[in-house]
Amino acid sequence: MRYSLMKAGVNANVVEAFDINDTANDVYQHNFGHRPYQGNIQSLTAADLDRYSANVWLLSPPCQPYTRQGLQKQSGDARAFSFLQILELIPHTSQPPIMLFVENVVGFETSDTHGKMIEILRRSDFVTQEFILSPLQFGVPYSRPRYFCLAKRKPSTFHIQLFNNQLLRSPKPLFGHTNVDDKVFCELDEPQGSLHKLLESCEPIESFLEFKNCRDQPNFVDSTTVSTDTIGVLEKDEENGCCTSTLDQYSVPSSLIERWGSAMDIVYPDSKRCCCFTKSYYRYVKGTGSLLATGQVSHLFTHAEGYNVELRL
Repeated sequence: MRYSLMKAGVNANVVEAFDINDTANDVYQHNFGHRPYQGNIQSLTAADLDRYSANVWLLSPPCQPYTRQGLQKQSGDARAFSFLQILELIPHTSQPPIMLFVENVVGFETSDTHGKMIEILRRSDFVTQEFILSPLQFGVPYSRPRYFCLAKRKPSTFHIQLFNNQLLRSPKPLFGHTNVDDKVFCELDEPQGSLHKLLESCEPIESFLEFKNCRDQPNFVDSTTVSTDTIGVLEKDEENGCCTSTLDQYSVPSSLIERWGSAMDIVYPDSKRCCCFTKSYYRYVKGTGSLLATGQVSHLFTHAEGYNVELRL
């Protein structure tokens, strides 16, 4: 959330962050020099929230109660309690937020937690605009549709009020649109052919890799000469400040490729799509995220041809 805020160029001061996970807070502290509040936020009172004097709340509650692979207990899941508790405190604060931003997994929008959220926001004099969006729509080769809710407390208003109190989705590319109007979101059930348009609008994966041009790196293998001897180690370059990085530790064993290759989602540096990474990435093969192949090989799993391919986590 904070990186997104910074990337958006919003002139804002973050007064506090909240997370109960030790590892997440270690990362946050490393990146931003501040350790988030790590208590149980269900113990917070309206007076506690007033002391922060925050005009905007950015909320990303646990997604496990709403995921397709979870138990889908929704508001009955203990991990949903804190989010609803925070929302219930809004009417009791003397300085309620002017704006809220909520992000979650697709599936949240059909949950009873979502229904309770909308009810509380309506009672608290908020108007909402809700969207299902994917990074693919903004030129990023990452297939991860997510639910987003923007809420403004009256008398604040949205620029395009036609979207008020609606849940909108669009299969079209949005990157580069300076004026997004109702026409962009009018077709909610676009055919699958629109996916091709989305992918064509994306930058290739290699544009987002730490090493921008894979073909210029010693670990990249082209489609005609693929050999384990060509898999190199990236050495530290003192002059240009490159970090030392041995990529061998991320290689997928050939035995796994032979056994599970057909279930792997394999992408290449010039691919314009990769799948969402989950907590089970590298523990399970199917449905947990994409694998990057550093060689473009037509017979990926045919070792009789004399080919070998290097996959990276």
